[in-house]
Amino acid sequence: MKYRLLYCLFAFLLFLNACSSGKSAYKKGDYFDAVLTAVQRLRQNPDHKKSKEVLSLSYQLAVDYLETDAQNQIASNANFKWRSAVQNYEKVNRLYDEIRTSPGALKVIPNPVNKYKELTDAKVKAAEESYEAGVNAMLKNNREDAKQAYFLFQEAGNLSPGYRESIEMMNQAEYNATLRVAYEEFNATRYNLGSLQPVVASLKRQFLEFYPEQDLKDNSIPIDHKLKVILSGYSEGRPSITNRAETRTDSVKTGEKTVNGVKTATYQKVTAKITYYDKSVIARGEISVTITDNKNGATLKNSSVNGAYNWETKWASYSGDVRALTDQQKKLCERKETYPSSTDLMNKVKADLDKNLSGDLRGFYSRY
Repeated sequence: MKYRLLYCLFAFLLFLNACSSGKSAYKKGDYFDAVLTAVQRLRQNPDHKKSKEVLSLSYQLAVDYLETDAQNQIASNANFKWRSAVQNYEKVNRLYDEIRTSPGALKVIPNPVNKYKELTDAKVKAAEESYEAGVNAMLKNNREDAKQAYFLFQEAGNLSPGYRESIEMMNQAEYNATLRVAYEEFNATRYNLGSLQPVVASLKRQFLEFYPEQDLKDNSIPIDHKLKVILSGYSEGRPSITNRAETRTDSVKTGEKTVNGVKTATYQKVTAKITYYDKSVIARGEISVTITDNKNGATLKNSSVNGAYNWETKWASYSGDVRALTDQQKKLCERKETYPSSTDLMNKVKADLDKNLSGDLRGFYSRY
């Protein structure tokens, strides 16, 4: 009941806020949001008096502001003035669509304004604007500007589908912006921990590609970096066993006796000595990572990545009266000494190496 009352109070406060937020936006000069809030309220309640008032006061102010701002942007020397004009015309058209789909709002504003023609023309101009900016970025002939060019050509195509060669230029920009890494791996141990190629391959993302060295039979792919991954070490430590002993004493019921006609329980004190055993084996692996610049041979990264797994098991033994032990101690005494599987140890170390290598390379290539 308490939570239901709190929920109702919260919902009521939200309702009050929604009812007044349109007027609040109007007072702050945010006419666009004031119109949207009023229209939404009128969609729920076509006779909402306050929302009608806000809509009547805000709508023409919102349209005038957006139209004036669009014209001011077009008349300016701003780099992406047509993009700004598009955004303004889209807002005018959104108000048009919102009012047309709200009967209550349509009674207040029976003839909302749209700028579909102006928007169509502005989009073509904005596409040209983005396309030319993309061409200029490409001329700088570096990866970062090629990335920028990719998104500018993409924007041009979105604004005006099929605009000039926006798709072809976008593909070319992506090609120029992509860093290509050839990688190879070696195992310098006698253990077979499996391939690390899936880890490297999983790092692929836009503007970053990895290629196995053995697949590069010709020079058709321009390589920027060379990555060498070497499994340089693997070891399994000797088992380490520790133990500790404790003596436990308890009283257990053995029967009953009658004293002066009253039955009472009889107890016997019992004792047991329990010895706890902890056994562990630590397995470790190491990977050497080297990254070089394929153009000038400079070493960009030379580091080691480590992985480890600590295998553990526990058991116990006892002497004395088993009745002195707790149920948990009895279960522990039922367990026997076990030995780790080498395969399991290697798999666990491999998983840790994979995770750490992935993090190491991801961190390095986050700068590219």
